[in-house]
Amino acid sequence: MKQFNNEKARLAGEYFMQGYNCSQAVVAAWAEDVGLDMQTAMRISCGFGGGIGRLREVCGTVSGAVMILNWKYGYTDGSDRQAKGEMYKLIQAFAARFKEENGFDSIVCKELLGLKGASEPTPAARTDEYYKKRPCKELIELSAGLLGEFIEVQQ
Repeated sequence: MKQFNNEKARLAGEYFMQGYNCSQAVVAAWAEDVGLDMQTAMRISCGFGGGIGRLREVCGTVSGAVMILNWKYGYTDGSDRQAKGEMYKLIQAFAARFKEENGFDSIVCKELLGLKGASEPTPAARTDEYYKKRPCKELIELSAGLLGEFIEVQQ
């Protein structure tokens, strides 16, 4: 898995280690840069952890990255097909790059974690064992780091 040695990747990893979920960690690391206050950032991203509410579907780090890209580059006119297409192109490029770099060729939480499907809604305790058996911190740092590349290219 590609390692990012930048401030946003490090910061996102720290948020995760403080107990925030994967999506919140990515959004929080980038919130200030896109003009989001921390409370709003945490609230809009909280349900996307664990592959959307621990359903183990789309990885929360990808959902968080999409939220940041939406906030920074999103369109507001529903009839603007060009803007919609450009946004979808950006999101698809991000997802492709995430798959390429993560070693799993997936954006699906259960595939990334080697699980069968949805988990009970109660979050697991954050123990040393929890952190050892999950690649979540590395995936969080990957998404937060990739965001830096995508935002730099768009400017």
